[in-house]
Amino acid sequence: MNPLVSAAAAPLLGVNIDHVATLRNARGGSFPDPVRAAQQAVEAGADIITFHLREDRRHIRDADVERLKAEVTAPLNFESALALEMLDIICRVRPQMVCLVPERRQEVTTEGGLDVVGQFDRVRAACARLADCGCRVSLFIEPSAQQIEASARAGAPCIELHTGAYANAFDAGDDAARAREFDRIVAGLKLGRSLGLQTNAGHGLSLQSTPTIAVLPDVSELHIGHALIGHAVFVGLTQSVRDFQATIASAVATARGR
Repeated sequence: MNPLVSAAAAPLLGVNIDHVATLRNARGGSFPDPVRAAQQAVEAGADIITFHLREDRRHIRDADVERLKAEVTAPLNFESALALEMLDIICRVRPQMVCLVPERRQEVTTEGGLDVVGQFDRVRAACARLADCGCRVSLFIEPSAQQIEASARAGAPCIELHTGAYANAFDAGDDAARAREFDRIVAGLKLGRSLGLQTNAGHGLSLQSTPTIAVLPDVSELHIGHALIGHAVFVGLTQSVRDFQATIASAVATARGR
């Protein structure tokens, strides 16, 4: 068995539906419906539904959040900026999971991890408030020892390591950068677990780059959006979810010698 491979179950798959809402909003109206997409993803085998209610509402809207809570049976992972408006909405809606992320108006999608070190008091206060609202809190951070240690001190029970740099290097065929980022992720996962944190991963992962992350020890959840929705353009959402789940399961089984 590969010594990097955990004997635990394969990681859960969180399907991010933001880009379904992006497509809807490109023309206005109500089609395609991201809530229906979430339901179909769950029917196809998604374990978690992830969505990001941005301050500028560029994709998911407030009404989507209300319907997701009312109509989707799988656990919801509400991605949010560290903003009072968002914290108020979360405490009213009470999703099962919250992932605090950085947010900049000019970016196309979330790039880089939350600076827990630089915003420590705000992050700690948000973690306490969201825990009081019954939400499991995760912090979306770079695989940096300083950020991971600060996350543990802030009271977050869970972190999601940003895999974007790894995924970009993988897709570009940059072996040196890919190896460097892979080592950072491996070390970050190990450190997070040693501090008692649940360690998840996500951002930028494709069908090709997902397997090497899925088999790493202590990856409890993988949150995937753009590549999964993009693949669905060609094969349909149900098949796309099944393809990602099958890829994860196959990689884990192969790595364990089964």
